[in-house]
Amino acid sequence: MQQRIAANASLARGGRSALLSFAALLIVLSIGTTSAFAQLRGHGGPVRGLAISADGQSAISGSFDSTAIRWSLTRNAAEQVLRFHSDAVNAVALLGEGRAATAGADGRIAIWTLGKAEPDTVFEGHTAPIVALAASPDGATLASASWDHTVRLWPLAGGAPRVLDEHTQNVNGVAFTADGRALVSVSYDLSVRIWPLSGAQTPTVVPMPTPLNAVAAADGEIAVGGADGKVYFLTAGGARAGEVAAGPRPVISIAISPDGALVAAAGIGGTVAVIDRKARTLTRTLVGPGLPVWSVVFLPDSRTLLTGGADNSIRRWNAATGEPVDPILLETAGDPLAPYAGDRGAQIFRACVACHTLAADQANRAGPTLAGIFGRRIATAPGYNFSEALRRLDIVWTPETVSKLFEIGPQAYTPGTKMPEQRIGSEQDRAALVQFLERATRR
Repeated sequence: MQQRIAANASLARGGRSALLSFAALLIVLSIGTTSAFAQLRGHGGPVRGLAISADGQSAISGSFDSTAIRWSLTRNAAEQVLRFHSDAVNAVALLGEGRAATAGADGRIAIWTLGKAEPDTVFEGHTAPIVALAASPDGATLASASWDHTVRLWPLAGGAPRVLDEHTQNVNGVAFTADGRALVSVSYDLSVRIWPLSGAQTPTVVPMPTPLNAVAAADGEIAVGGADGKVYFLTAGGARAGEVAAGPRPVISIAISPDGALVAAAGIGGTVAVIDRKARTLTRTLVGPGLPVWSVVFLPDSRTLLTGGADNSIRRWNAATGEPVDPILLETAGDPLAPYAGDRGAQIFRACVACHTLAADQANRAGPTLAGIFGRRIATAPGYNFSEALRRLDIVWTPETVSKLFEIGPQAYTPGTKMPEQRIGSEQDRAALVQFLERATRR
């Protein structure tokens, strides 16, 4: 299958009331208790964003379930649920002095004083989902990356944002350089842009061979994660400085350890590659349940990782050994495609299974269930909160329209969708996918 996947996030609204009810139940059970397990459960949807405090005592996570959760890493328990956004929370940041930022598919950024029930400030201006945040080293500025093709720099003390608008496609990641003198952004448009924050305003543009999903920076070097499964290294000036194959599937999150020795690259295939940054070698691969890992971050010890995945869980790993901190992390959910082993269409559909179920007795996930899809008008699946843009489209799902969706891509065929951009270039593969869906989605 020839796919061009810049798999950032489906960012779809999904089964909102059921997800939030489930999350609330788990949080009630966890608050006030001390767990011996390293696994953190509480979200009712995939964990899209993670950030850890400078002392390693607490973390914040954002989820497709539209909430953020503040966690105690010493008690392994939820301490606060932050509810504000009307759609998926894709990015989070800890700002110091007891503050945090959350941003999401609703295009808004909320600035919180932790412990308060409502945000102190809301930044608005983006016209499409926000998918990444970064705080400047001096704590004065927050950067946001959006699918409206822009980066914005928000003064946290107040004032109008600076808008960086030279990307030509979705911007998927931002990071400040370690010295705070520049901002780095990456995009579907096959480029890295390095923006000086003083003096000259023109960015350095670095052409890349693949769409880019994630970026991290440390002591004079930049690491970016590509849809081709590689991590590319650049100098602070933008010169290519090496590459490492992290795996066969797109890299969707990347982190550099605080001591600068390791790079962690999380992939849509469900693994995390741990790379020796100096040697430019893959040292080990962390293997979880096989579902996409949307977020990865190092603890201050530079040897412990937190990952957030499509199974709604936050997991803790020993990056030095590649082992989970607790055996419970090895538990895996049943494979919904096991009954279709050997079916070419099912193999193609595996990239979709994290967000869509197939059977009438299965709930919506980040995307709607596909049960009974053929003959159904777009944006009419029961129990799912579709965007107004999709409700206005005049499409009925048939084998021909489903095939067309993957031939030209979701953004072109269904503008306004939050489905990740992906195309299937092979006519035979599109036909196999359609035939599989015809069999698997019958009510």
